[in-house]
Amino acid sequence: MLDITVNKIAQVVLMARELRRAEGELCAFIDRMTEEEQASLVAVMWIGRGTFEAEEYDEARRTAYEEATTPCADYLLGTPHLSDHLENGLDALGLSASEDEDDLIRGG
Repeated sequence: MLDITVNKIAQVVLMARELRRAEGELCAFIDRMTEEEQASLVAVMWIGRGTFEAEEYDEARRTAYEEATTPCADYLLGTPHLSDHLENGLDALGLSASEDEDDLIRGG
């Protein structure tokens, strides 16, 4: 269903939590994603923020792809509570990044 792995979303969540320290790394990580991955990331964030419902994921992804006027990293870094919105979006979609986050924290 998603055009991005939960692991990549977990990496964004972790870097977003440490934004002061990891802003450059987060921007570079998002910039290296494909357009499809970026649109999926924005869609998950929008679902977590309540802009779209989980059942509207395809519409959210399509909207993110079609209406992208700002670089994705700039848009996402300007979003307050980004990590919370991403985690909430995954939850709404029946997914979880917690195991991926734990693995990343442990260096696995």
